Amino acid sequence: MLITIDNVLTPEELSTARELLARSNWSSGQITAGLQAARAKNNEQLAENAEHLPDLRRLVLQALNRNATFFTAALPLKILPPFFNRYSGDSNYYGFHTDNAMRQMPDGSGYVRADVSATLFFSEPDEYEGGLLTIEDTFGKHGLKLKAGSMVVYPSTSIHEVAPVTAGERVACFMFMQSMVRDPGQRRMLYDMDMALLDLREAHGDSDPVVRLTGCYHNLLRRWADS
Repeated sequence: MLITIDNVLTPEELSTARELLARSNWSSGQITAGLQAARAKNNEQLAENAEHLPDLRRLVLQALNRNATFFTAALPLKILPPFFNRYSGDSNYYGFHTDNAMRQMPDGSGYVRADVSATLFFSEPDEYEGGLLTIEDTFGKHGLKLKAGSMVVYPSTSIHEVAPVTAGERVACFMFMQSMVRDPGQRRMLYDMDMALLDLREAHGDSDPVVRLTGCYHNLLRRWADS
């Protein structure tokens, strides 16, 4: 399930984040690459000791916590602290790869199983050339270049790439989540039900059928979710 969400960040949050990122010092993106991914990865990333990383992470997590569409799409149990990367100059691509299944917490306190991945864009599409995020799923390849402040959410099992940035710079946040519902087919079914229920409630209010279908949604979530 691949879902795009517009305006995850408010204009004020986006402005603040872009200002902090512009003042940041960048390191090699190899610091979070697995063995297979490292051979395909050539970008830059904020290191764990980067000055503005805590403020940037706090800003992104606050935005995610208030976004209902993100919650129903990912059903997050654990969110690895967000990372930030940049593609420009000679560090400008990340070839096709699959995200590692298990991601270690930055402080070494444990692991997060990567069920769901997400990319939150900080650069506007006209600020760089190339840099298309391509994600493969059962329906083929999908190329994305979203406006700043918007996000794409997709299964961590997907093969994906960032094409070379040939001009300008592409700055983004990437995230990994362990979902309460491990099975991607079950997550998709729950997402579709929740979106349909929103439409039904808008059209018919809390009628008896809507209430009963809402109960079915929550009973399925109870059956499938871990906490």
